[in-house]
Amino acid sequence: MPDLEPLSDLPRESTGGISRRDVLLGIGAAATVAYAGTAASAMKGHDHSKHTAQLPGLLDATNSCLDKGQRCIAHCLVSFQEGDLELADCAAKVHEMQAICGAFSYLLAANSGYLKAYADVCTQVCEDCEKECRKHEEHIECKACADACAEVVDQIKLSLS
Repeated sequence: MPDLEPLSDLPRESTGGISRRDVLLGIGAAATVAYAGTAASAMKGHDHSKHTAQLPGLLDATNSCLDKGQRCIAHCLVSFQEGDLELADCAAKVHEMQAICGAFSYLLAANSGYLKAYADVCTQVCEDCEKECRKHEEHIECKACADACAEVVDQIKLSLS
């Protein structure tokens, strides 16, 4: 591959008052302007409304539920390490909820056409998770997860019914 010199190092050999450097800089500037013009005209009339989630309240509730679920499972794991298996059913329900809500969150962010069909599964899983977590409301993490699941169910009913 040949060694390329930076434009600033090109000699100012000129014929008729214009150097090679000036010609190369001019060509680069013209190409930039042409590209910018093409990009701007391509964007004219482009619909950006589908670039963001159409149901931001439901997406936020779902993502909050995922976060609270992670904290609940972490709490359950600490209990398991201490030999307490009382939260085993709670951890299992939260684990299921996380799988379903994780996929639902992705579908919400993508404005998927499968939202309504998937919402029924998400509602059932969140109701089951909430019910199990409510049994352990004395644990802050379990209560927060139950409340977050209830919020997802409420948001689904509000947004997709």
